[in-house]
Amino acid sequence: MRLILSLIAGSLFGGGLFISGMTDTTKVQGWLDVFGNWDPTLAFVMGGAVIPMFFAWRLTRGRQPLVGGDFPTARPELDHRLVTGSVMFGMGWGLAGLCPGPALASLTYNGWAGLLFLAAMSAGMLISAPVGRQLDRLAAKA
Repeated sequence: MRLILSLIAGSLFGGGLFISGMTDTTKVQGWLDVFGNWDPTLAFVMGGAVIPMFFAWRLTRGRQPLVGGDFPTARPELDHRLVTGSVMFGMGWGLAGLCPGPALASLTYNGWAGLLFLAAMSAGMLISAPVGRQLDRLAAKA
């Protein structure tokens, strides 16, 4: 059951990314080009994601997921991990025009560029834990 629901959710997510244009790197980079040829349509995509999730998180309070486990909890504190991760994500998103979900969705038509981005993204994910531990040690010394 869990695998079927994951397949349905992933398919809906990937289809939504494709339909909304999030797999088009020029659309994302156009959103970030506020002083040039700015493309505001991404705001509607973000609103279409953030608004329903606001209500979905409110509805999960005191409930269990349908297929077991627990809903993730948010860490409200602003720390060096959040700031560093946000900066790295933003730099990668701005330079490449892709983030993890659209990168996977674009593998079917983006050729070698998509595979190269996926390899670089995977390498970044692999080194994030050791880098995070080093940042923790440096923060503890400060």
